Amino acid sequence: MKKTVLAAAIAALPFAAYAETAPSNAEMWQMIKKQQREIERLTAEQKQADSKINATADAVEKSATVADWANRTTIGGYGEHHFNHFKDKDDKVDAHRFVLFVGHQFSDTVRFFSEVEIEHGFVEDTADGSGPGELELEQAYIAWDFTQGHTLTMGQFLVPVGIMNETHEPDTFYGVERNNVEKEILPATWWETGVMVSGEILPGLRYDAALHSGLKIEFNPDPAKHGAVRGGRQKSANATAEDLAYTGRLVFNGISGLELAATYQHQQDVTQGAGDDGEADLIELQARYQWQNLTLTALAAEWDIDGTSFVANGSDKQEGQYVEASYKLTPSLGVFVRQGEWDNRANSGTDTEIEQVDVGVNYWLTKNVVIKADVSEQDGAKDDDSINLGLGWSF
Repeated sequence: MKKTVLAAAIAALPFAAYAETAPSNAEMWQMIKKQQREIERLTAEQKQADSKINATADAVEKSATVADWANRTTIGGYGEHHFNHFKDKDDKVDAHRFVLFVGHQFSDTVRFFSEVEIEHGFVEDTADGSGPGELELEQAYIAWDFTQGHTLTMGQFLVPVGIMNETHEPDTFYGVERNNVEKEILPATWWETGVMVSGEILPGLRYDAALHSGLKIEFNPDPAKHGAVRGGRQKSANATAEDLAYTGRLVFNGISGLELAATYQHQQDVTQGAGDDGEADLIELQARYQWQNLTLTALAAEWDIDGTSFVANGSDKQEGQYVEASYKLTPSLGVFVRQGEWDNRANSGTDTEIEQVDVGVNYWLTKNVVIKADVSEQDGAKDDDSINLGLGWSF
């Protein structure tokens, strides 16, 4: 009996110990609440950590997006300052051009290009438009490489004609001023709005074919000024588009150092319906050959324009040509001589042709910064002899 009681007592010891150490209901509740608070704290910390991770990821993604946009966007430009000492009129200092380029690569085949220019320092809003400067949008187009080796250009672009019209940054040509043959006859700088297909036909043979807005040559009561093609540029500024123009060019550069090009343009009416039936055709030929440090250039252009008023003052034929030789004495120093003549009233029966000889030097401080000096002598219908100094850059 005593053994049974003793055994029962020993067996009950753990239960007694448990009864003695087991928490009460109140203590259990406190423990549960404490654990709940700990769970809530850990949950809050996890949310805060997740928020920081998401913010960091967003920042990285945004930074990557900005970096990608910046890598696909280009900014450039050019500018030039001129000093001109004339024989028979006032000397001039001119902040001639300040130009900015902005381009963007949308994809491997689609890109954008633009050019904005301020001429002559500033733009003054005058009632008669006689302010000294101009603010111009010269280019704004989309180029689409629609197939291998061929591109479709859509928007406002430079007309594919001449040497200087498409490449006129001051560090790329000799002479302080742009040559007058391309300026007065072609007439550079010349841009229009339309579409153009460009590409390579064969190795060394390229083409451009464009349909675009055309010239609008308005009647001028001054016979000496009427009909000049330069005055007909509309610059895509609410341009009258009754008669579009067609331009085609072939360029051959399949022989090392040699480039030949021919451009033809047709416009049914350069008066844009003014009743003068000004059908016009332009033919332009050019050649450039580079051998070691010597470069030889030649260009000729001619307009044939129908219409009573053009025939009456001789502007139905407008023509010009020049030859130029340049030589690099050192990689930084080059000299040139150029002879040219042009006539915006070649059928007038009077001496309206202007001849000009330019001799000068270019000194490149770097590849894209140039100092220029030249002497120009004119004969014929005008006599604007001058000594010219210039500073130019591009980037």
